[in-house]
Amino acid sequence: MSDFSIKRTSTESTVGVAVFAVLVIALATLPMWDSDGSLRTPLVTVLLYLGLAQMWNLLAGFAGLISIGQQMFVGIGIYALLTIAEDWGVDPWLSVLLAGAVAAAISIPVAFFAFRLHGGYFAIGTWVVAEVVRLFVNENDSLRGGEVRALTRESLGGYSKAAREDITYWLALARAGGGTVIVVALLRSRSGLALRAGRDSEDGARGRGIDVTRTKVLIWVLAAFWTGCIGAVILLNAPSATSMSAFSVSRWTALVIFIVVIGGVRSPTGPIIGVAVFWFIDEQLADADAWRFIILGALAAVFAIVAPSGIYGLLQMIRPIQFFPVRRQLVGPGVDQT
Repeated sequence: MSDFSIKRTSTESTVGVAVFAVLVIALATLPMWDSDGSLRTPLVTVLLYLGLAQMWNLLAGFAGLISIGQQMFVGIGIYALLTIAEDWGVDPWLSVLLAGAVAAAISIPVAFFAFRLHGGYFAIGTWVVAEVVRLFVNENDSLRGGEVRALTRESLGGYSKAAREDITYWLALARAGGGTVIVVALLRSRSGLALRAGRDSEDGARGRGIDVTRTKVLIWVLAAFWTGCIGAVILLNAPSATSMSAFSVSRWTALVIFIVVIGGVRSPTGPIIGVAVFWFIDEQLADADAWRFIILGALAAVFAIVAPSGIYGLLQMIRPIQFFPVRRQLVGPGVDQT
């Protein structure tokens, strides 16, 4: 029998998972003790950005799909919720999942076009498709994207203002926490290994029998579904939108990329660190929207040049720490464990 084995966890990862679970549980109780909403209100935005950042990191960091068109799925989620809840009268909270399903369905034909492109062409192609979708929504008479649209009291199902705020917060927490769990679970699976193998070398992965295209399409559709759900929650948090705000590349893609680059690409911990930096800057410059964007962009540019792995990568250089159990480590006689 071999004396070697594969180790999946470490002391740090066990502690990291425990801290993450406790933090999520504590945040879930926030509406019970944050009566004035002073903490809950900014947290909703932070949690939604964390969910978006985890999905973009899943695509770019682990699948090698650098998309600058994710605002497309945010916008689709927003307008799907407007249509399903406002026009069709479906419960708005149930409509969040339906909006995600619409985004996932639309992502499939988009993939047939986008996946024929590679590298920078893929990035530009996703942005072009997102703009085409925005223009379609803007010109469509039934969607009325050229005007301000909002959820009315009737479409919100008669829920009280306090109940709506609490449910929206819990949905945002579920998008952020669930997005992190999805990424960690995926990276621990065989699909996660296939995904990273295809990212590093498509030819090598195919030589090992991996269906690279199928794996990437599945991740693309999953990210579209989750991003579409987040778009729906964004509308519930601020129940009005235009096509320009719903499909904003600066708000829903560029800012998300800044967050991931600052925190660290190719790690589920990176977006958490990046969104904490975003929260700090957002609070310090609450009345200077342009400066928040400028500072985050400048930080992202510096990290992209000086430390491409972000803050998390710098921490790894000081002391390798695994906050989530996603690595496989060979354990056995003579194997260096440092």
